Amino acid sequence: MKILVVDDDKEIVELLDIYIKNEGYTPVSAYNGKEALTKLHTDPDIALMILDVMMPEMNGIDVIKEVRKDSNLPILMLSAKAEDMDKIKGLLTGADDYVTKPFNPLEVMARVKSLLRRSENEITSNTPEVLDVGPLTINSDSHEVKTLAGKEVQLTALEFGILQLLAGHPNRVFSADEIFERVWQQESIISAKTVMVHVSHLRDKIEEATGGEKVIETVWGVGYKVVSH
Repeated sequence: MKILVVDDDKEIVELLDIYIKNEGYTPVSAYNGKEALTKLHTDPDIALMILDVMMPEMNGIDVIKEVRKDSNLPILMLSAKAEDMDKIKGLLTGADDYVTKPFNPLEVMARVKSLLRRSENEITSNTPEVLDVGPLTINSDSHEVKTLAGKEVQLTALEFGILQLLAGHPNRVFSADEIFERVWQQESIISAKTVMVHVSHLRDKIEEATGGEKVIETVWGVGYKVVSH
């Protein structure tokens, strides 16, 4: 399994390459956004991308926008900026998770393995293979979400995991911490804003595909739920 590391700092790339190899994966390197896109288009075996935000040629946000036009590839964003808005902007663009520089390489690899588990559809909840919720049909086996009209809703692995979790337990309210721990498969840390951004993005995609149908409800001060009709 190949992991693409994209950063204009060669020392960071070399460091992450060592840890990637130690975990049994194959590292692929790129040093700017354009080079990253070229490698993604020419190597179908890349399973995940670790992507810096600030780079020459093309920044990380623009790379994510291009990738998300036709791919749900898991993306872990590296950001040298600690402000929440920078992180939220990256997640809204389509990144699955983020780590702020300076980072612990062990934390990066923990996030990588979590994202890979999600993309391989290792769902911890005992949900049926096919779920029908409102205007959507969720197929756990094929990892697809379609509208009643047959239009596919393109979701990232984490977005799919959130929808599947909520749809598999209709009318039950899940807190942000619960969603983070079950979908990200990590202990809940700074989870509320991360979950909020992913739920917002998920809602936008569902509403765009269904002509405005609302599937996920917010229970203010508590969490999120899917209502059974």
